[in-house]
Amino acid sequence: MTQPRIRSTTILAVRRDGRVAIAGDGQVTLGQMVAKADATKIRLLGDLGAGRRGVLAGFAGSAADAFALLERFEARLRESPTSLLKAAIELARQWRMDRALRRLESLLVVADLERTLMLSGQGDVIEPAEGCCAIGSGGGYATAAARALLQHTPMPAGAIAEEALRIAGELCVYTNTNITRLEIAPS
Repeated sequence: MTQPRIRSTTILAVRRDGRVAIAGDGQVTLGQMVAKADATKIRLLGDLGAGRRGVLAGFAGSAADAFALLERFEARLRESPTSLLKAAIELARQWRMDRALRRLESLLVVADLERTLMLSGQGDVIEPAEGCCAIGSGGGYATAAARALLQHTPMPAGAIAEEALRIAGELCVYTNTNITRLEIAPS
């Protein structure tokens, strides 16, 4: 008997005016059923040394796989505390080359005050040019809404992330409007 496919999550990162926000919905769907409505899929990765104010991370896919990847990503950040890009490239390389890691089914979005990056197990490290990016089931809806809000409103990054995710939650059956948001700003 095959297990029902687990679908869940929309994670959206938005940057504007020196601030960056990541928002995530709370829905986890197992087959035709909502298994959980209030999951938290975003994190602030804390004390990373070298005066770093923090890195935001969000994941889509298997939670166990994502937490394993987040632990490895934090280790890479501690090795390169001043370069999010270098840490992301090292994780992507390890993720793709390591036989056990290659089986992990998850995507990550990570952001600090300088960069936002999407990471995948195929070795992708993508830095979006539009000021926003999303992963997960409702990622396309959330990205489209965020781009429209960035172009046509003066809303701050956090408000855009939340509103765009709310719009995605109204369109995508695997995304809900139980939204968690984290934000970092310059000191």
